[in-house]
Amino acid sequence: MFVGDTGLNRVVKRTAQLVKEGDVRELGGIPLDIIQKHINFWFSYSLDLFGGEISSNSADFFAAGLKGRYKEQEQYEDHIVAEQNFTMKVVEEGQLKDREVAMRNALNEVLRTEYTRDCEKGLARWNKALADEGMSDRLFLPNSRFHRHLGEYAGHHFDIEGKLISAEEFERRKAEWLPTMADREYVRSLMHPVVEPGKIANWIAPPATGIKGKPFEFEYVRL
Repeated sequence: MFVGDTGLNRVVKRTAQLVKEGDVRELGGIPLDIIQKHINFWFSYSLDLFGGEISSNSADFFAAGLKGRYKEQEQYEDHIVAEQNFTMKVVEEGQLKDREVAMRNALNEVLRTEYTRDCEKGLARWNKALADEGMSDRLFLPNSRFHRHLGEYAGHHFDIEGKLISAEEFERRKAEWLPTMADREYVRSLMHPVVEPGKIANWIAPPATGIKGKPFEFEYVRL
């Protein structure tokens, strides 16, 4: 995640700098609300990649030694996990309720929780960039139930905080939470090459240093 982390940190930093200069859009930057919407979108889709919250496949793979928890050898003493349970929220009768699940069957959710903690570290760095520029606004991760298309929450609708809502309310408010076509087109309109040494697109801050400690404006290639 390092390359994406540092790149987005520079985007966030530049947005914060442009806020102090005027209208971010007029200055060719990416507004903070559009950045937040893209975080909501990609985080929720990334969570689906771990598989269903309750999975017999995860149990079988763990038993076969093909799947483990994050830092399985370092963090855990019990590598059999035959007796442990995991409590998770599921939708039953139109409400969120706790369900006890055998730990082996909940390993996808265990890994998803660790991934979320890793993402939170990235958000903390981006929020530090905002704070360093004097901004009070902060970026955040949506609830893990938001905008899910696989597992226990697929087919249900939740707001950004994980509250169960109707399909109609989600449709009415999704433009607040997810990138609209206009948002995507605006970001795409900014994607123009900048090839002059020492210059960079106005929507991203320059790197702290160039390759091998060279200054950012160093002319690496001469044609």
